[in-house]
Order: sequence, then C-alpha cells, then structure tokens
Amino acid sequence: MLELLAPAGSMESVTAAVQNGAGAVYFGYGNFNARRNAKNFSPEEAAAAVSYCHLRGCKVHLTLNTLLTDRELEGAAEVAAHASVIGIDAVIVQDLGVMRMLRQTVPDLPIHGSTQMTVHSLDGVKLCADLGISRVVLSRELSRDQIAYICRNSPIEIEVFGHGALCMCYSGQCYLSSVIGGRSGNRGLCAQPCRLKYGWGAKADSYPLSLKDMSLAGHLKELEEMGVACLKLEGRMKRPEYVAIVTRIYAAALREGREPTREELEQLEQAFSRQGFTDGYFMGKKGPEMFGTRQEEKEPRDLYAQARATYENGENRKEPVRLYALIEAGKPAQVAVEDKEGRVARVEGPVPEAARNVPLTREKVEGQLSRTGGTPYACQKVTAKVEEGLSLPLSALNDLRRRCLEELSTQRVQLPQRRREPYRPGVRYENPKQPPRLTVSVSDLDQVTQELLNLGPALLYLPHDQAAAHPEVLERCRKAGVEPAVRLPRICSDGETQAMETDLVILRHLGVEQALAGTLGVARRAMQLGYQVRGDFGLGVYNSQTLKDLKRLGFVGATASFELKLPQIRDLSKAIPLEMIAYGRLPLMITENCIIHNHTGQHTCANQNQLVDRKGERFPVVKAWGCRNEILNGKKLFLADKASDYARLGLWGIRLMFTTESPLECTRVVERYLGRGNYQPNEYTRGLYYRDVE
Repeated sequence: MLELLAPAGSMESVTAAVQNGAGAVYFGYGNFNARRNAKNFSPEEAAAAVSYCHLRGCKVHLTLNTLLTDRELEGAAEVAAHASVIGIDAVIVQDLGVMRMLRQTVPDLPIHGSTQMTVHSLDGVKLCADLGISRVVLSRELSRDQIAYICRNSPIEIEVFGHGALCMCYSGQCYLSSVIGGRSGNRGLCAQPCRLKYGWGAKADSYPLSLKDMSLAGHLKELEEMGVACLKLEGRMKRPEYVAIVTRIYAAALREGREPTREELEQLEQAFSRQGFTDGYFMGKKGPEMFGTRQEEKEPRDLYAQARATYENGENRKEPVRLYALIEAGKPAQVAVEDKEGRVARVEGPVPEAARNVPLTREKVEGQLSRTGGTPYACQKVTAKVEEGLSLPLSALNDLRRRCLEELSTQRVQLPQRRREPYRPGVRYENPKQPPRLTVSVSDLDQVTQELLNLGPALLYLPHDQAAAHPEVLERCRKAGVEPAVRLPRICSDGETQAMETDLVILRHLGVEQALAGTLGVARRAMQLGYQVRGDFGLGVYNSQTLKDLKRLGFVGATASFELKLPQIRDLSKAIPLEMIAYGRLPLMITENCIIHNHTGQHTCANQNQLVDRKGERFPVVKAWGCRNEILNGKKLFLADKASDYARLGLWGIRLMFTTESPLECTRVVERYLGRGNYQPNEYTRGLYYRDVE
C-alpha cells in the first residue's frame, strides 16, 4: 500500500496525523528546514515525537531541506546526528552539500531528495540515486504519464505530492520572495508573494500567480498501480484539525482500496481550499481553471470538533497484535505477543494451582488477554493452550498481558544502532589570484553581433535549440576567437529529452564542448553526450561542500547562488572554477503554466509582456523552452562600478546575462564591464550581494 506521509508543524499535529492513520509524518527542528515559520520542534520534543510515532507503527522523516552556508553546516551536522540517534527514519534534503555532510557524519541515515531539488525527469532521478538518495520527491508539475514513466524505470523510490498548496514556480527555482523581500524560499522563509495581486496593465487587479491547492483524490488507485511509493500531504503551517481531516480521508481511502467519497471531498474543501482544488498538472490540463484564491469563510466548527475528538480522546489508532498463552501444571504461566513486523515479547507469571472450584478454561484466558483497550494495540487473535483442572487469578492474567505489551512497546521504540562520525569540512582550496574572466549568456541569437564578439568574452552561452538551428553563429564565434557553449533548458521533461538531445548531438558534432546546466537531469544527459558541464544558479551552490560534490559528479565549473552575499562567495572553497552573475534581470520564477496564454488565450510570448504588482513594479514575462514562462526582475542587476568588490572573490568568471536587452544594449553593457564607456541602466539593483537574505 502507498505510504501516506502527513505534515506536522507541532506535537499536536503529530498526534492528529498518527491517530488518523498516517504511515509517516514529517517535521523540522532547528533552523534548517523549509518551513522555518512553523513552530517546529525542540530536540526533546522531536525525540518524544519519534517514540510516539514508532510505538504506533508510524515512521518519521526530518526536513533538512534548505540551502545552508558553510558556517551553518556544523550545526546541521549536530541536528542530523541527534536525528539519527533518536531514530528518525529518513531526512529530506535539498542541498548537495548537506547530503555530502550526511554521508560523512551519519552514513546509516537514509536520505530523501526534496521537491526543492527540482527533479522532474528520469535522468534527474538516476543522478539522485548516484548521490546515495533512496527516495526522491518529484516536482509537482508532472503529469500522470510522466510519473508513470519515471516509476517504471526508477532505481529508487518515488514520492509525489497528493494534496495541498501548489507553488507557481518549480520548487527550488523561485527567487521572487528573496529578491523583492529578502525572505528566501530556499532558506525556509518564503513570504508567498505569488498569492498577492498582479495585473497586466497599469493596475494589479487579479491573481495570475495564485494556484488552487492540488488534490489527487480520485487518482489513488492509479498512483498505487504506477508504483509510487509514497503520497505526501502538504500543510506544516496548517492547524492540527486540518491535518487530522486530510490524513483521515486519504488514509481511509488507501486502506479500503477506494477513492474518497463525495462527502469526504466536501470535508476536504471545508478544511481548506482556494476556490476548490485542481488536478490540472496530473491530468495534463493546464490553464486558468487551475487558479484560485483563499476566500474568507466561516470556520467549520463541527468538522473541527469531530477532528479534535479523533486525537484528543484516547487511542484511535490500534496496531494489530496476536497473543499466545501457555498454562501448564507445575510451570510458570507464559504469555507472548507478536506484532505484524514479527517482533515477539514473552513474559512469565506465577505457577497455576489446582482448581478448587471453577477451573480455568481456554475461552476465559483468551477473553481476558484480548482486552487491550487503553493501549495502542488491537488484539487480532489469541491462541491459548490451557491444561484442565488449573486455577490462575484473573489479576495474574491481566498482569501478564500488561507486562507483555509493555515489553513489546519497548522493542518497538528501541533506538537503532547507527554510526556517527565527526563533521570534517576537508581540504580548503585557495582562491585564484587572477582577475575573473567575462562570460556572456544570451537568450536570442540576434544579440550575438559582430561588435559583441569583437569584445572577446571568454565564453558565450547560447540557447541549445537556436544554436543547433543556426550553425553559422557558431562559425562567427570561432572566427572571432570566442568559444561558444550551450545553455541547456532549465526544465526538460522526459518527453522533451529526445528533442534536446538531438540538438546537443548536432552541436557536439559542430565542435561545441561546454554546456551550462541548472538542474541535475539535463546535466547528466549532457555529460553522457561528452560535454564538459558547468553548473548554473539553479543547482543552488551555497556552500563549499556542494562545490566538492559537483566536482565528484564530473562538473567542470559552477555558478554561485545569487542569494549569497559577496563575502560568502569569497569564503567558498572553490573546488571547481566558480562564476557569479554580475549583470542582468534576475530570473524570479520559471512556471509550467503559461500565464501569458492564460491571460490572452493566445501564445503572444514574442510580445513585451509585463506583470505589474501593487507598488507599480513591472516584471517582464518571457518565453522559456517548452512553452513555459520565466518571470524576470523589473530592475537589472548592475555591478560594473563595483569591479573592485567582485575582483577579490576568487572567481573564475563573472557572467553578463542578457534577456530583454537589444543587441546594441548588450554591446554597451559588455563594454562597460570591460572598463569602457559609461553605460548604466535607468533602473538597477545590486541584487542580494550586499544585503542579508533570511
């Protein structure tokens, strides 16, 4: 049966989830998880929660799924060590550096890849397996066919989200909250600006980025038949009553091999919804009907009261056990209990006496031992062998049952024996002394003019599809002494991989050797085709351990996260050459839904499309490969007058990232970064390099 993984933002929510049938719960403690605004747990509460869950046959997953700095890794190692000691069943991780730390310090603790890793293809899943991950949570944008394909071919377990909030952007790729508000979703403090009003004209008058909550109720049998290992419920920020309601409905449907009833669906909507639910991604039906907002409604008091009763009034969850008794003359009475996992506990009691009046019977013994009320156990069956003519007080039988169940409970919460090693950051690489080279990324080949090529960038990143279709541009690059490289799509599903690979094979034959990859899946495919792969910002390079793991995986370079401050970039131990984005409209979102088509009903991506927010800020919306959108920052990142600051960071390169710029503007920008001219954007930002990101 599908494991049902329920959210727990508090101990009350743990109880609510467990008592309503969760197969596993997930929560965070410390400052290293993607819901830092949730109550989270103290180490003592976490240990109590694990014991509570394990006693009742429920697993516990710890969320350690944020990007961490070098200074934070030691603290995270302590959290992981404690988690391993108290018996956490798995830890959910986004950061490659955190995974490296976990493999070193707690090698026996299973690692699950977070949806924040943006794994959306079989290539990505296989690379996760190479990293030692035993289960990966797929991106929520995948369709039923895509999930089924991955499940059929995956070497590791697959987990999918089944109910709860949908992010507008692919998880792990959203920078909207951090760039406009200083609160990073990759650091666990997303302010959810996508839920606010935006517009396409002069006024923010609609909600084009607010998706309805997803619900795969109605597809549970299909998911199980696909081979999905785990169905995840979202909601660590929501109240315990919500957790109880949603968990109960999904758990009952899975247990009984059915889909939720109409009444249960209504209860899900009462518990929380944004104008209903959507299964649009799963069904491959994207569009405006997937969007909705939270409406002010009366609290469903009766429903919440019923929900509270499920976890406040004693034990509603009962683990099945079988009891055995042997009552023989001249020998101590024996009782044993066995749980469904095969654990056995045995105890002995007093020697029975010869019966003076009414002798003990098998039926009496079985009836007495089956009374497990008040415990987390339900007696499935009692098998007793009782010699005739003997007597034993009922109090003795009760004591045997009690001690036997207590011994079983001790076994069920027994802590695992796991290895623990100290955290060692390892060798530190000295920063290169030479000044950084200048690289250029374009979104359109029209931006590659002879004037730009004459300025001699060290690398020129070209979109893979346009470059394959226009080999003459590659020839122009070579004649100018500029090395062309291919920029891979940020999102590439399995159904699109062949088209991308066809282009990459063409480009490889044309002599292109380097590729820029922002997700693990496309990186793996490019390496297989013989490319030297550099990691882009989408890989979340936030610490030195990530750079070391990218080197181990075969990357020849990487890009620092633009959520880092300049001193943090300087202090990275650069195991491989590191680039930094020094100019351009920072990408705030990449979306599976084409919001331009949602708005106009037409594919007008070639036009200038801009979202406006409540403050009048304008955000260009541009076409991304595969009929997707990228939402760009309204202000351009500009650091040409800060060369003395970034020149001391030990960088291999600084990248100028061109998106909406005209060909002339591209040339002027490159000139300015080479110390010529006086170009400066009308409006610009220093990004996050000089200010703290929470």
